[in-house]
Amino acid sequence: MNHKFMVRQPIKTLEHKIIGYEILYFGENEAFGEINPNPEEPLNELEAADSVYHFLKQNGHTLFSNSLNFMTFTPTLLMKEAPLLFSPDNLVIQIDDSVTIHPLAMQLIKKYSMEGYQIAVNEFQFQPRYVTLLNEISCLKLNMELEHSSLQNIIEIAHSLHKKCIATRISNEALYHKALSLQVDALEGSYVSEKLANVPHSGSYLQSNFFRLVVAVTKEEPDLQEIVDLVSVDATLSYALLRLSNSALFSTRNQVTTIHQAIMTLGLRQLKQWVYMLSTNNEGTTFDPSSEEFLKLSFMRANFCSELMQYAKDMPISKSDAYLMGMFSTLHHLIDAPLEDILSEIPLPASVKAALLTHEGRVGRLYELLLSYERADWGAIPRLAEELGIPSKVLTSLYFRCMEDVNLIWQQLSSNHDTPTIASL
Repeated sequence: MNHKFMVRQPIKTLEHKIIGYEILYFGENEAFGEINPNPEEPLNELEAADSVYHFLKQNGHTLFSNSLNFMTFTPTLLMKEAPLLFSPDNLVIQIDDSVTIHPLAMQLIKKYSMEGYQIAVNEFQFQPRYVTLLNEISCLKLNMELEHSSLQNIIEIAHSLHKKCIATRISNEALYHKALSLQVDALEGSYVSEKLANVPHSGSYLQSNFFRLVVAVTKEEPDLQEIVDLVSVDATLSYALLRLSNSALFSTRNQVTTIHQAIMTLGLRQLKQWVYMLSTNNEGTTFDPSSEEFLKLSFMRANFCSELMQYAKDMPISKSDAYLMGMFSTLHHLIDAPLEDILSEIPLPASVKAALLTHEGRVGRLYELLLSYERADWGAIPRLAEELGIPSKVLTSLYFRCMEDVNLIWQQLSSNHDTPTIASL
């Protein structure tokens, strides 16, 4: 069975600032460097490129929204002018060996470069076919699993030519420190996606969202649903509110397990006092941009987990429980405490806590599916989906729907920022 999946992974500077996203694609084609799972059934690259082209045409506005995106193109996709679907401000065209040995594709790369597109090369090597493109190349993508001395030579020469170097396939701490020692310009990989910032956070929340919450609670006639929505997109606000509503100050017969219940338990007067207290405690502090990325990640996970619950079979939790599981999965990045200690303070179902801490049980499989999709673990995704009874064919559409919702809401909550470029590294 063929599966089609597309996901994006962050590319970060050494200071943990996200400068763009790697677009990873799998299914029906070899267009993005994937190995054909059925060598006995050769893939028709023209048909594959058509499939990718139409997918990008339909979904590119979501995938490439307000960010710099790195995406690999085959010769056929270049000849179909697929890059022209996107602005040069949002797209870095990545190429590999299949392009460097194709005369027409090489000419197209020079054409796209002249039109303002930035060019990156996967698995770069100083060989003649690459050297002829040096004037067009902005960035070298380097596999950190290669020998240290070889990588060091490439990076030193690249920097002398004013080319940026991005370390790829960083899947563990050893490769992460190897990349740091080589003084690359940026990093990507599953380990980088969730790498903690150097300084632990302490209850950071999205300031622009918090200011909207202040306005919402001070209206003559506050809109309860508006307040619920504002709190629900922020992991640290959600955590703080649930913790407070289940404290001894508001002792109730039943535990409070949703944001709506928490607000009803506190009442509007107490809610206002809580919001004012937070604004006083946060006064004069500087918001760490990396905290915002974890808040955004938590919101994306919350939405994706909730959407997956529409299809998952025999789940012992509700959609709202799944939402909170995704929302709270990044709390240890936002609050200076172990996740186990943080979760002990809020009344999540035991199965959700077990899933977050040890990936146990059926809920743990759901959480693993979420993480596998984020990490582009193409082998694990269909296996976990089948185990949960989720049709693999719906995963990409769900992921894109959630991404679109998150991007839309974040545009409303966040200040506008200029789209970064490779040169800004």
